[in-house]
Amino acid sequence: MRNQKKILIEQLDLKLKPFLAIKDIQVPERGWVFTIRTALNMTLQQLGHKLKISTQGVKDIEKRELSGSISIKSLTEVGKALDMQFVYGFVPKNNSLVNYVELKSRELAEKIVRKNLNAADENKKLSEDELQKEIEDFAREIKREIPKSLWD
Repeated sequence: MRNQKKILIEQLDLKLKPFLAIKDIQVPERGWVFTIRTALNMTLQQLGHKLKISTQGVKDIEKRELSGSISIKSLTEVGKALDMQFVYGFVPKNNSLVNYVELKSRELAEKIVRKNLNAADENKKLSEDELQKEIEDFAREIKREIPKSLWD
């Protein structure tokens, strides 16, 4: 039976995969709310009416978006008012969580194997190929278990 942690990571990777296509999209200089509103030729007052808030309230939303202090709830409400759907997500820097776990497992395995070799008998030297095999074997074990210490 496949490891439950691995299955969960693979399933989450599938959910995050669509975000990879948009990871390089840049937020407009004046923010999405302002940019979309003005592209639609919609006034502050008109958007405020749709949101049931004042013109100043819309200005505040646009300011909060730029400063990064806006809530997901507010952005969702603005999306509805603009007849759009607000979406958010995370994009793994290594293009998948599986790759991320592999990278971290390899880093931890190398750190531990090298530390243990340094502490071991000096007469027990490994060739570079043997060392890499030890690291790879240990990395596979770490990846299978995904211990909490992987994130320290």
